[in-house]
Amino acid sequence: MENFKAEFEKAAATRFGSGWAWLVLKGDKLAVVSTANQDSPLMGEAISGASGFPIIGLDVWEHAYYLKFQNRRPDYIKAFWDVVNWDEAAARFAAKK
Repeated sequence: MENFKAEFEKAAATRFGSGWAWLVLKGDKLAVVSTANQDSPLMGEAISGASGFPIIGLDVWEHAYYLKFQNRRPDYIKAFWDVVNWDEAAARFAAKK
């Protein structure tokens, strides 16, 4: 779990500007990806540079965190784990397995 969190946080922290970090199901494997701006893995590789069925997503657009965290994106990313709905993530995973 710690390796996954570190990989997910890196995807979120290294997304330059606005975008998203995602945990997706690609075939029968989980993957961490990031997309720019409003793009989603559902749009496919050709459009968003990533593909897969979203299990969880983290919005790293500044509007998502500025009121509470100002410009402290790393703090916002760490706090994400306190609000992830793991039951919903498990349901999304089970629905596609």
